[in-house]
Amino acid sequence: MTTQNIVEILLVEDNPRDVEMTLRALKKRNLANKVMVVNDGVEALDFIFSKGKYEGRSLANGPKVVLLDLKLPKVSGLEVLKKIKSDESTRIIPVVVLTSSQEEKDLVESYKLGVNSYITKPVDFDKFLDSVGELGLYWLLINKPPV
Repeated sequence: MTTQNIVEILLVEDNPRDVEMTLRALKKRNLANKVMVVNDGVEALDFIFSKGKYEGRSLANGPKVVLLDLKLPKVSGLEVLKKIKSDESTRIIPVVVLTSSQEEKDLVESYKLGVNSYITKPVDFDKFLDSVGELGLYWLLINKPPV
């Protein structure tokens, strides 16, 4: 996907297997046409704030929701969340933590920083597909964001 196109979902995930499963789940629900995948926290921040190779990208082109892993290289998911939610121009973008972390401190810190939802990745493939599909449906079709 080119950066000029509208992005509905920004998937921030460094595990190629989890990226593949997430995209498969979104495709199953016909929600994968406007997904941008980045593999580390630095690239996520560059994309969201139109910096680096994404300079000139308009915030009006999305994302409508960010699916964010916590355990990322370069900049952690918690730091990405903190920067998104502390900036006036990006604060309203829904961020869903989608992580394998079972640590209570990650859950609590995510909510303190303003996460909209915290989902632990199911180990079972079919449950993972269902969870991500439901996430996509909710945040893209059911949820009513501010204009």
